[in-house]
Amino acid sequence: MTKKQLLAPVLTLVAGAAAYMLLHATAPKPEQREGNTRPISVYTATVQEQSLALEVVTQGEVRAATELDLVAQVGGRVTWVSPEFTEGGRVDLDEALLIIEDTDYRLALSEARAQVAGTEVGVQQALADADVARKQLRNDPGASDLALKKPQVAEAKARLQAAQSRLEQARVNVARTRITLPFDGRLLSTRTNIGQYVSPGSILGRAFATDRVEIRLPLSDSQLASLDLPIGFIAAQGEALPVAFSAVVAGREQQWHGHLLRLDAAVDPDSRMLYAMAEVNDPYGKGASVNGMPMAAGLFVEAVIPARKLERALVIPPAALRAGDRVHVVNDKGRLDSRMVTVLHRNSERVVIASGLQQGEQVIVSAIRNAIPGMALLAIPQPGAEVAAAPTAP
Repeated sequence: MTKKQLLAPVLTLVAGAAAYMLLHATAPKPEQREGNTRPISVYTATVQEQSLALEVVTQGEVRAATELDLVAQVGGRVTWVSPEFTEGGRVDLDEALLIIEDTDYRLALSEARAQVAGTEVGVQQALADADVARKQLRNDPGASDLALKKPQVAEAKARLQAAQSRLEQARVNVARTRITLPFDGRLLSTRTNIGQYVSPGSILGRAFATDRVEIRLPLSDSQLASLDLPIGFIAAQGEALPVAFSAVVAGREQQWHGHLLRLDAAVDPDSRMLYAMAEVNDPYGKGASVNGMPMAAGLFVEAVIPARKLERALVIPPAALRAGDRVHVVNDKGRLDSRMVTVLHRNSERVVIASGLQQGEQVIVSAIRNAIPGMALLAIPQPGAEVAAAPTAP
């Protein structure tokens, strides 16, 4: 093979490479964009000014206002048990629940009565003796008290008082054999039964009063601001704030009405919440729901408390409020502004803003990824996103 034949393929490759490089260098280049200025579409709602009455919504557990242990004050065998002495049993004021055998206590009562009668005779005898001594010694100005029988009279009267005290104690012991409640109530638990011996101090059961129940309600700082009440607030007689309670019981929503009595005088150090105390009177009677459901201890209920009125409040939909109390706004140039706002009140329908926004501004209610201040936006009013006007309290 000649030298010319060997160089031919090499020359062909070199020529092809040169042609490719020439075509690549002279080919039209794609149009270069300075940046993607196409605005991002977002749904918005208008910041509105409304007159409204705020409401604070919180939750709490119902508990009896008064609970106590039934404690035996005398010992003995239980001889009678009421049919109502069972968990959930209903008991009226001073109705007997249990009776402890009282034979020994009645014998002691009879003995105490006899002692009183005997000491009364002793007093009469001492008085008679003193009268005789006074007559005999009336001409003796230096007669001593002992000669006049004064110490004997004092001793006889002291014996009578001691006997009367023992008689009263015997009567009390007889009365204590009858176990009752100092209020109308219900039994929470029982710990004894007929025939069982109980000693003084034995716990026989536990009961609670049905005249009223209490609900301890946690309040955040913003909720406290909405109520506009000071820490340690105590409602004046007849001026307690109304509270509406609700809970689902037996598959139906039940509602009750109560009052806010007071606020704690200190913030809970663990939860950083302040607690309010509300009550419902006669929860098993007139205070029951319209369906007749009592507000029983142990229920977990929602509470709605009317708060202060605002004449010109700025409100936005809850969807507009971002994490950290931040709101994204479409400014008048179609650009994104990210604002920190001060929230005065919030619920499932509206967020009340104290500062950071102005009436008429457009807030973003849709999701937006990688929100960058100044980015171009296309605001689209979202149907139904506007906050409906709230009813104002009279």
